[in-house]
Amino acid sequence: MGGEEKKMYLMSIRPRYAYRIFSGSKKYELRRWFGLRPEPGEIIVVYASGNVRAIIGEFTAGRVIYGEPEEVWRYIMGQRDHGVRREDKEYIAGSRTAMAIEVLNPRLYPEPVSLYKLRNIIPGFNPPMSFRILDRDEPLYRLIIARLRKTL
Repeated sequence: MGGEEKKMYLMSIRPRYAYRIFSGSKKYELRRWFGLRPEPGEIIVVYASGNVRAIIGEFTAGRVIYGEPEEVWRYIMGQRDHGVRREDKEYIAGSRTAMAIEVLNPRLYPEPVSLYKLRNIIPGFNPPMSFRILDRDEPLYRLIIARLRKTL
């Protein structure tokens, strides 16, 4: 049997962090936890927020560490070449629970898909504040992401 298809997520990341992921220097994405918890092997599609406002690439989730912010931070600091900076700790410090997603196989799409273009194809589209499940039946996946993934 083929097994169940892994979930995908659409995640908003500030440009300076997103580009560190795709340059290979940032090995973990830290998040305040609010209920969604990717599993290893699942795909994270990256929407670079801020002044970029575009879907720019994807990565595969490796290990997912979940717990109190200080506990997650200690784990990350124990890893070699983690690429996480002090400002990342400040981001998760205010939450009750935090999550670190190991970044594996980061892949930039050949061309970013701007928010303007996204809204021309899918009127009313809004990127998530943090991240959400990306359903393979929804127009965003069928009309845009599936085509981008074929170019990788």
